Amino acid sequence: MDDLTGFQRDLLYVIAGKEQPSGQDVKEEVEQYYSNEINHGRLYPNLDTVVNKELVEKGQLDRRTNYYDITDEGEELIEDRREWEEQYVDF
Repeated sequence: MDDLTGFQRDLLYVIAGKEQPSGQDVKEEVEQYYSNEINHGRLYPNLDTVVNKELVEKGQLDRRTNYYDITDEGEELIEDRREWEEQYVDF
């Protein structure tokens, strides 16, 4: 996960927590967390990055809407990250 930006990592977490969200669904979740608007020029290239790294699969819901789904590799990356974080933060 060390080669992902924080934003890409946040996208990964959102996708892992939803059932095949659309890009718009991911955008809305991330906007809530960041408390400001995320433009398409930021969102979709970063979604493409996590897809190209094979952490997320991209499929088509209809002609205009794609969905995103976490891969096994993406899940493993999140698990590894959480284990690493627990070394330092244990509430």
